[in-house]
Amino acid sequence: MKIKIEDYPTFNKEWDKDKIKDKTKKILKKIGELQNKMYAQNKFSLLIVLQGTDASGKDGVTKGLVKYCNPLGVKIHSFKKPTEEEYAHDFLWRVHNVVPRKGEMKIFIRSHYEDILVPSVEKYIPEDVIEKRYNVINDFEKLLENNGTVILKFFMNVSMEAQKERLMERIELKEKHWKHKDGDWDTREKWDKYMEVYEKILNNCNTIPWQLVPSDMNWQKTYAVAEAVLKALETLDLKWPELVTEKFKPKSKEK
Repeated sequence: MKIKIEDYPTFNKEWDKDKIKDKTKKILKKIGELQNKMYAQNKFSLLIVLQGTDASGKDGVTKGLVKYCNPLGVKIHSFKKPTEEEYAHDFLWRVHNVVPRKGEMKIFIRSHYEDILVPSVEKYIPEDVIEKRYNVINDFEKLLENNGTVILKFFMNVSMEAQKERLMERIELKEKHWKHKDGDWDTREKWDKYMEVYEKILNNCNTIPWQLVPSDMNWQKTYAVAEAVLKALETLDLKWPELVTEKFKPKSKEK
């Protein structure tokens, strides 16, 4: 079944704010417990991919997810415009270099999908070159999966109205001035073109399925992503490692 972004809500009217926020806090604490165990076990890894338009809430979700985590086992990578060195290699070179090692939870704020999205809209890479990247990405993600990495992919589905409010906050609120970029407004003018490419990505790179997250409200997007992350961690056979020592024996528990 073909994914159409307009068929997915940017706000879930059925969720009760107070109940969801309370539930989210419990979920985030549980994520922290399981992430710490994953880090100690050093067997599995988790890659969380956050994609969405400017001001769709990727940074906010990231802050929530890591709130109760062991910082030693969490890495965050934000993808920017490729450097000259990165341009000199294949487009996945810079991505493969930062995927999570065993035991790590890694969050990509934007990702390898930018190398399809932006050149498709801005037209600075030939179309036939871009078309090949869809299958290359599918194979790349399966490679990571086969190496014990669980991949979760989220499209932050925000409305144009909510995006405009957040972009205006970056102009009006001093503490958000650092987030403002004039280019975000230029990109907004190409909203329909970006959504068209996003839909193609969602449908052609769905070997590992995408989850579309209602992102008009911070409490909703954090809950939706956190719930999915917890479910993924709970499917792993996470165990505290056994004691490795030749000098000591663990005390037997008294009955």
